[in-house]
Amino acid sequence: MDIETKYGKIKILYEDNQLLCAVKPPNLPSQGDLSGDADMLSILKGYIARKYNKPGEAYLGLVHRLDRPVGGVMVFARTSKAAARLSVQFAEHKTEKTYLALLEAQLVKPLRLENYLLQKQGQNARVVSEGVPGAKYACLTSEPICYRDGLTLSKVTLETGRKHQIRAQHAHAGYPLWGDNRYGHGRSGMQIALWAFSLTVEHPTRHERMRFVSDPPDAFPWSKFREEIEELLKAQTNA
Repeated sequence: MDIETKYGKIKILYEDNQLLCAVKPPNLPSQGDLSGDADMLSILKGYIARKYNKPGEAYLGLVHRLDRPVGGVMVFARTSKAAARLSVQFAEHKTEKTYLALLEAQLVKPLRLENYLLQKQGQNARVVSEGVPGAKYACLTSEPICYRDGLTLSKVTLETGRKHQIRAQHAHAGYPLWGDNRYGHGRSGMQIALWAFSLTVEHPTRHERMRFVSDPPDAFPWSKFREEIEELLKAQTNA
């Protein structure tokens, strides 16, 4: 099932009476913001209301977010009980989140990044020293898959979920993301090469682990690594 938007198609990956999993197109906000633009949460609420003939606004719980320019897998809660249980999983880092990123440098071996990030309202996240008031611990692992034409395709596994974490930590380490106009060398018209590739959660009522996977669009610069991405996709779906 696909939902057409001006930002691209929202693909429904999974749906039951507790969960909804869908693929967010790049540049679509996860939820409403000051821009007043359409957003993922509102569009999916409308989808639920139409599909199940619900009067008024359908319930759908937002339990995590993706940055506006980033596309990929998101899960939503169909009930308040599911929302509470999923929120605990994200807060306690019991989910498994994997991203694909294209780095503007050659990464030759897996890189574990541990930093403290400070994010002030309206400002970029900054790597600061431990103990700085307001700073939060951030940890990820970046695993190079392939280097080609000045770009490294890397599989990024998050251990924490800080805002702009992948972008800020990679840039600080000397590996900015392609197309990132906040932390890298992105320019107008470039789409940041960061994709929420895989998300594993525990079903809120059945208590079984569920993995949802989506590959990035077959467009430049992702198209340079289509074969490698297909292999990653097979490995995830067969795991």
